Amino acid sequence: MFVARWKKICAPYPAEVIHLALERIDRQAGELATAFYETMLADEAAAYFLSDQLVHQKLHASLQSWLRTVFGAAVHHDYASAVTFQQRVGEVHARIDIPFYLVMQGTRMLINHLRAGVAHDDDVPQTLRWPLADYLGEIMLFSIEMMSLAYANSHDRNARAEEGYRLLSLSQNVGTEKERQRAALLDWENQLLFGLSVGDSRAMLPRLRKSEFGLWFTHKAAHAFEGAQETTQARLQIEAIDRLLDESDDPQDRLRLLHAVREATRTLAYLVDALFEKANHLDSGRDTLTYLLNRKFLHVVMSKEVSYARKTDSPLSVLMVDIDYFKTVNDEYGHDAGDVVLQQVAALVSTYSRGGDYTFRLGGEEFLVVLVDADSTQAQHVAENLRQRLQDKALLLPDGSQKRVTMSVGVATHDGHPDYQRLLKRADDALYAAKARGRNTCVLAD
Repeated sequence: MFVARWKKICAPYPAEVIHLALERIDRQAGELATAFYETMLADEAAAYFLSDQLVHQKLHASLQSWLRTVFGAAVHHDYASAVTFQQRVGEVHARIDIPFYLVMQGTRMLINHLRAGVAHDDDVPQTLRWPLADYLGEIMLFSIEMMSLAYANSHDRNARAEEGYRLLSLSQNVGTEKERQRAALLDWENQLLFGLSVGDSRAMLPRLRKSEFGLWFTHKAAHAFEGAQETTQARLQIEAIDRLLDESDDPQDRLRLLHAVREATRTLAYLVDALFEKANHLDSGRDTLTYLLNRKFLHVVMSKEVSYARKTDSPLSVLMVDIDYFKTVNDEYGHDAGDVVLQQVAALVSTYSRGGDYTFRLGGEEFLVVLVDADSTQAQHVAENLRQRLQDKALLLPDGSQKRVTMSVGVATHDGHPDYQRLLKRADDALYAAKARGRNTCVLAD
């Protein structure tokens, strides 16, 4: 459809105009990219998705490539590849949730820049100036039209998936999760009481927001129970508790602090209980074998966590995990044994992840762990801990025998790029490096 329309748009223009347009783009692509990103970086809304380093390393060249592809399609008669490129760009914009008005704002700036250049270029014959300026604008707008359709379709899918994930988060293992988070809150309170009793300074006292419970609430509960009055109240309660710990370090205030924190924690526990009462019961979105999350909600989780990391300047890491030589398990012991191995490895990965982290089965013997508020050092520690525990664990097979397996792990930490696929690709590359080094090892991405 788009190929035929592209050809129809180009048909009225003489070949001289079409070739002249590409020649100008070839000469001015660098200048256009510089002007584009200088303008966008000066816009507060657009600057959120950009950084000087990101522009310098990747986007400046990417925009030039996009311009040459768009205006080269008619010259090289390669419309199909150009259409695919526009659709891919639209999907990326949707994935990182760029407001489309910013895309249109940037497009308008490029069109104005191109047309102004034509109007003041004495090398362009007077008879060609108007058709050339018209062609440049027409092709730019048509490219954005293709991009916008892909953006809208992808954005709609993402919105449906996000709502599905929110509902799933409310429904899975409600009773178990409720008790787990009650225990996590109590554990934090006990750590605090111990710190107060031995005279730890305020700076050394554990902050609730960074505790197991706090990470779970920030990264999971706040999303799952979005819109509930208790969610806002619980968030404010957590902030209030941590503020109490930041007040004066006078030992005489410790009894008052103890009573205040105890009262606030009771209120928080009540609010969390009330939130769990709101949960419904759904059963989709989980891998049927391992009960880990499946790919259905990968976009929702990764987009949410990358956005959170960028907004709060918090670290974010991922582990790409693969069971070594898993095919031999299926070949030697059968697929039933392979399924049991997958279940036990999944249970191990899930057990030794924190409440705020996410565990996915990506397919086959490959898993993904999303580590919130974890830098590269912490992520490497988690990866090595998982690897060591699996290496030391004898897995029980259906026939009663035991089997030991190992895992290779690729570790990557978010570098500020708004597209989460870049983070996953770096982790995947690190996983391949781990396998190339002989397996049963962890490799940190460059």
